[in-house]
Amino acid sequence: MSLPPGFLDELRNRVPISRIVGRRVTWDLRKSNQAKGDWWAPCPFHSEKTASFHVDDQKGFYYCFGCHAKGDALGFLKEAEGMSFMDAVAALAAEAGLPMPERTPRERQQTDRRAQLVEVMDSAVRWFRLQLQTGAGAGARDYLAGRGLDRDTLERFDIGFAPDLRQGLIRHLAQAGVPEALAVEAGVAIKPDDGGAAYDRFRGRIIFPIRDGRGRCISFGGRAMDPNARAKYLNGPETALFDKGRNLYNLAPARAAVAKGAPLVVAEGYMDVIALVRAGIEGAVAPLGTAITEDQLRLMWRVSPEPVIALDGDAAGLRAAMRLIDLALPLTGPGQALRFALLPAGQDPDDLVRAGGAGAMRAVLDQAQPLADLLWQRETDGRSFDSPERKAALDKALADAVARIQDAATREHYAAAFKRKRWALFAPARAERGRFARRGEPQPPAPQTRASTLVAADPGEALIEAVILALCATHPALVGRVEARLERLDPADPGRAALVHDLLAGAMSAAGRAALDAVMADPHVRSAPGVAHPAASDDAAQQMLLNAFDRIEARRAAREEIARAEAEMEGLVDEGLTWRVTQSARARQQADHPDLGGDSGVMGDQRSLADQFAAARAEAEALMKRRRR
Repeated sequence: MSLPPGFLDELRNRVPISRIVGRRVTWDLRKSNQAKGDWWAPCPFHSEKTASFHVDDQKGFYYCFGCHAKGDALGFLKEAEGMSFMDAVAALAAEAGLPMPERTPRERQQTDRRAQLVEVMDSAVRWFRLQLQTGAGAGARDYLAGRGLDRDTLERFDIGFAPDLRQGLIRHLAQAGVPEALAVEAGVAIKPDDGGAAYDRFRGRIIFPIRDGRGRCISFGGRAMDPNARAKYLNGPETALFDKGRNLYNLAPARAAVAKGAPLVVAEGYMDVIALVRAGIEGAVAPLGTAITEDQLRLMWRVSPEPVIALDGDAAGLRAAMRLIDLALPLTGPGQALRFALLPAGQDPDDLVRAGGAGAMRAVLDQAQPLADLLWQRETDGRSFDSPERKAALDKALADAVARIQDAATREHYAAAFKRKRWALFAPARAERGRFARRGEPQPPAPQTRASTLVAADPGEALIEAVILALCATHPALVGRVEARLERLDPADPGRAALVHDLLAGAMSAAGRAALDAVMADPHVRSAPGVAHPAASDDAAQQMLLNAFDRIEARRAAREEIARAEAEMEGLVDEGLTWRVTQSARARQQADHPDLGGDSGVMGDQRSLADQFAAARAEAEALMKRRRR
């Protein structure tokens, strides 16, 4: 219906938002300033113990600093009470003592029709409940008892039974004055296309009422008792009351449980939800016979900022998780996250609870993985990355996925997480050395350790490497800027390799901490600018760090060029000449790179990488030419 100008503003002005919100929260009076209309409470939309939910009467808005829920009084009634917009307006008008504007005849007719449909559904619920207690419902009672559902559970979920009668419910409704057309419109009866008599939609099925966020029955789900039935589960059609893509089974009780601190757990079906609730996991909901929709996802996030998706432990459950990843990625962000709990193979929540009890299910929920981990698993499981092209394909798939995330901060964190995972995947030798070091176990020397001249013959290079590690540890904000170069550092020392891994991962292990202590124990490292003065700006430290990377990369490149020249001269020159070429090039490197200590730090003059390549190559080629003549 259309509302006159200024009507909503008048409602908001007459009713302080704290009066509406205060019915659902407990104010923190120590933090609140009642005289100024400034109120604080634990958030009713997500589980927390601190008062991060702020209500401002002067502005008429609420905001949660935890889950970022926000809105006005109408928005609160819609989110917290599950009201439609017009129902929220009517509730606020009643609170303000203002009459609602007159509705048009069409609007009144639609409202009256919906009220009639709700009455039809309530009547059907009572009839189905009664049928479960009759002789015809004996088989259904036995089945439910075998699934562990006691009388209290049947009453809590209003579970009933539809006997295998063509017009059992229709006759009951007709006796109560409900016309056939209204039963069809409510979705409990079907009218044949040939114009024949209507018949019951649900026959020979256990009945599960489906309720909206306000607790009103809006449809039914039926489980067939006949194992040969074409559909094991059957839901009612979409009606003026029921949109299956916008509702969740057990929504209202789950929302109340989440407000008291329970997690929101999303299972696949009615029996899974019932099993979870019976196990004490009361914040359980389920989609209604279809894959989770975007509307259902947004509805979940209005209840909890991080629902746990509990999927069956089979291939179908995993495929459902992967489809949900693609749906959720563009929507994910602060206050809109997902975690995935994958059950043991071949088990659903009902199976697991019956086999292992509530503790087994809680253990699975406690191990739920964030969406990023499942996305990484999807892109890497069962695949080999033994070529540049395959690695590039992984990079592209991950980059495309991250690009779909609309929230900039979340996108940045996803990219950083995937870089860390990629580094660990593509550097198994470094990771293995790090694991040995963390366990304190001896390990055989890696090939690069045996072949390297870094420690044995080039202590200057080891010092530069130490300064790089110290600068990264002292200025962690720089790690992201030199991530690729830090990956290529590849220290031969296992402790330093573990330290590189920890710096890139952003978390320090015992092995990494021990290696850092050893690095910092060197007086030359401690005296290097940026390390000796950790308060120095990141920009100044970055210049020193880049200089150090240039130095070590130039040294290693020159050493590789020397080795290449020696190989090319093999057979053309004697060992003495080869030795002199090597010593000449190394002496030039030492002259170009003074000590790292003192004021010079890592900022001294140096030749460019290209110059060092050219110099080593030119000397080798000149000697080779003279030898040939």
